[in-house]
This record gives sequence, structure tokens and C-alpha cells, in this order.
Amino acid sequence: MTGTHADSRSGPTVVCFDWGGVILRICRSWAEGCARAGVPMREEAVTPESMALRKAAAHDYQIGAITRDEFLATISRATGHAYSPAEVKLVHDAWLIEEYAGVAALVERLHATPGLRTALLSNTNACHWARGGDGLGRDYPTAGRLQLRHASHLLRLAKPDQAIYRAFEREVASALGSAPAQIVFFDDLAENIASAQACGWRAVQVDHTGDTAAQMTRALESLGIF
Repeated sequence: MTGTHADSRSGPTVVCFDWGGVILRICRSWAEGCARAGVPMREEAVTPESMALRKAAAHDYQIGAITRDEFLATISRATGHAYSPAEVKLVHDAWLIEEYAGVAALVERLHATPGLRTALLSNTNACHWARGGDGLGRDYPTAGRLQLRHASHLLRLAKPDQAIYRAFEREVASALGSAPAQIVFFDDLAENIASAQACGWRAVQVDHTGDTAAQMTRALESLGIF
């Protein structure tokens, strides 16, 4: 497909990435997190009741409604104290794994493309953010190299709520004079893609199990950015 070049008034001007599952490989289940942390897998953590409570606590943590210590204690309670807060912390710290191959080079290629700005819009928390998203690049530098970085715990909103996409537009796109249709957005979750598309963004789902950099490069080529 032939697209419009990035420096055209109607073409893409912002390429926005999710973090986990797009730039950064992360754990996808409690069992995987336990294995990486060296913590025993206990069935109390994966009952329907526990999973619902853990999901609610993760959401509250990601929108900055609770502190890290409150999150750890809440997850411990959600498992019926089968896991101590200290063990939950080990799993939480192990959740971030490594950057996908090729994403750093892709970001640098975008930075060399006239008329484009790069951005990050991630559901995350303060502790994970401090490992790369905040721009210091302590553990995972690529996200920190993105020019416009926004996170759920700072915006106090989370995907797939359309409010976070509108907040991003106010904070970033409007300041650049960009329309929603000029935002290209990569995410690995279908519900996040659907919400972005409903806001008028050019949203493309990435398969987190594959070569994410190659997938995004192909999508950018189809849009005429490369």
C-alpha cells in the first residue's frame, strides 16, 4: 500500500508506541513471573477470585491510585497471603524482561525521518517507569529515547479507556498541531487498538510473540513513512 510521506500536512506526524509487548518483552502471566523471580507457583494466586482482585489492584497501581507498598500488600491479600509482600515484590521486579531486538534501531530511524516525532503511551507504574520510561534509561533505554513520553500512572488514566487517548492528544498532538488521524499507534492488545481507532488514530496491533520491530517497520512502510 502506498501512503503519504511523514512531512505532508495530512500524513502521520507522531509515531506512538506502547511499551510492554511492543518495545519491551514482559511476563504475560503470574506463573511466568514466578518462574522468572524464582518464587514458587502457588495455586491460591490463580483462583478466579484472586485473579479478579489482582487485576483490580494492578489497575489502581497503574493509574497512581495506590502506592507500591499498598499494591504489594493488596496482591498478598488477594492470594490469601499465600505470597508475602516481599515475594510479590520479587515477581513485580521480574515482570520486565528485555527489549525486543531491532526496536532501538527502528526508533533511531524514525528520529532521522523529517517531520516525525516519537512518543510513548503505556499502562505502567512508577517502579517500572523508573527503569526506562522516565528517560534515564537505567535498565531499558529505548523507551526513554522516545521524545514524548506519557504513562498511565502520571495521566491517572489507563488504556483502553478512550479518555487516556484524548488526554494524550491534549498533551502532545494538539501542541504539535497534529490531528488524531496523524498519530500512528502500536499496541499489542486488541482492546487498546480498538479504542485508539475509535478516537481516529491509525492504530496497528503488534504480535508480542513475534518480531515486533519487523512488524512495525512493515506497517510504517505501508503508510509511506519509510
